Amino acid sequence: MTPGASRAALAAVTAAGAAGLGAAVWGVGIERYLFTVREHDVRVLPPASRPLRVLHVSDAHMAPWQHRKQEWMATLAALEPDLVVNTGDNLGHADGLAGLRHAFDGLRGVPGVYVHGSNDRYAPSPRNPLRYFTGPSKRNATASKLDTGALDRYLSDELGWADIDNTAATLDVADLRIDTFGVDDAHRDWDDLDALPPLRAHQRDAGSADLVLGVTHAPYRRVLDTFTDLGADLLLAGHTHGGQVRIPLSSKALVANCDIPLDQARGLSTWSHGGRDVPLNVSAGIGHSIYAPVRFGCRPEVTLLTLLPRG
Repeated sequence: MTPGASRAALAAVTAAGAAGLGAAVWGVGIERYLFTVREHDVRVLPPASRPLRVLHVSDAHMAPWQHRKQEWMATLAALEPDLVVNTGDNLGHADGLAGLRHAFDGLRGVPGVYVHGSNDRYAPSPRNPLRYFTGPSKRNATASKLDTGALDRYLSDELGWADIDNTAATLDVADLRIDTFGVDDAHRDWDDLDALPPLRAHQRDAGSADLVLGVTHAPYRRVLDTFTDLGADLLLAGHTHGGQVRIPLSSKALVANCDIPLDQARGLSTWSHGGRDVPLNVSAGIGHSIYAPVRFGCRPEVTLLTLLPRG
């Protein structure tokens, strides 16, 4: 190799290394703190209904030292939601509940529902991030259990939110009757779709719900298809972290850690099944595993959905 070629190769390697270092600094030190409220309007309500503000929160993965995240989440009450939907993975550490209390206490009294993710039951563990490219992650049999009971007592007894793991609940919110159903974490095969009630749209009568929500932590196709068959008007999920590391400006995640199409792993899209088209919102989530403290091209987020009358 000539001296000129050697210098060019060295410059290319140096530039690549600098770019990689810059990306790491941005993802670890900056972007994971750029908390964002993503807003969408969705026309799913009966005619003449007033707008309904739904705050969709997911994947806080809370650890006690994450004060910036806690402080930002504490501001969410100022959005004045009518309903909160929490799609799980609230905990990221055995002592994460104290941080969640600070984050969510301002939402006391706001109606809500929630389902669990696996990190509401088991602590996170180190993983090789490259393995996510080979398919959904496997359960770590040695992961330590978290105090799910304390989490549920806080969410249900103190905040007043309904646990809809493999069950349903009906809420009266802003002069609307809302039927909700959900499943436990499908990523761990804890979902029991047969336990859900038959709420098919064609079976509704004049006294039935104004809105039906299908709620899951992990947006596996089998779950979304069943929710659509059961008559859900809106589907809400988390789990994917939006890919967590994305190519900037790309419409697709690199990975989703489930079988959802990669272009639907973050944000609002349409789920089509059985002749029905249903809005689907997949939250990229607020946090990350304590063993993977990075966000790149995928800011941490919550979603404020303004539900409007159908056109």
